[in-house]
Amino acid sequence: MKRLFAACLITASASLAGAQVGTTTMLDPNLATEAQLATVPHLNAALVKAVVDKRPFLSVKDLHAVLSPTLNADQLKDVFGKMWLHINLNTASKEEILMIPGLGNRMLREFEEYRPYKSMAQFNREIGKYVKADELARLASYVFVPMDLNTASDADLTTIPGLGARMLREFKEYRPYKDMAQFRREIGKYVKPGEVARLERYIVLQ
Repeated sequence: MKRLFAACLITASASLAGAQVGTTTMLDPNLATEAQLATVPHLNAALVKAVVDKRPFLSVKDLHAVLSPTLNADQLKDVFGKMWLHINLNTASKEEILMIPGLGNRMLREFEEYRPYKSMAQFNREIGKYVKADELARLASYVFVPMDLNTASDADLTTIPGLGARMLREFKEYRPYKDMAQFRREIGKYVKPGEVARLERYIVLQ
């Protein structure tokens, strides 16, 4: 059994090592179509419209603020099992971390203990001490570690939700970036300010 668990953990490590944004099958509220949003439990037409009208969301707290006046705690857990905005492992508040379905105060402490995270591989290694491989993969799907704009690999950058080959080229074209103002100015040539802000939440300059 121990060998089996170790093998599963190694497999999970390999799947996360090349990514800075947790792999997920959940819908991204900033990118999902109205038809996709309508498949999320408890999202009626009015809530779907509210989500679309408030985009882009720059934190899961902002998403929660749109949904919580209508949905109760149990309904929100159902929603956040199907639709989620990745949270920054290094800056997310206690409130945001606890919005992850099934995550209690004990795991909240473990999440915070290892800050600052430098990679998803580190998250996988540290949190893997406490949970089995399938739960580790589930938790990883809710989080990201911001990546250095000047040094991140193509593989890391393309884990940013919605970042395709064209925008990858633009990200790299202006390297080295001197500050985030330059990033906003250059990438703002290609997308609207809201989309620049959405992309910016996944990156840092070190």
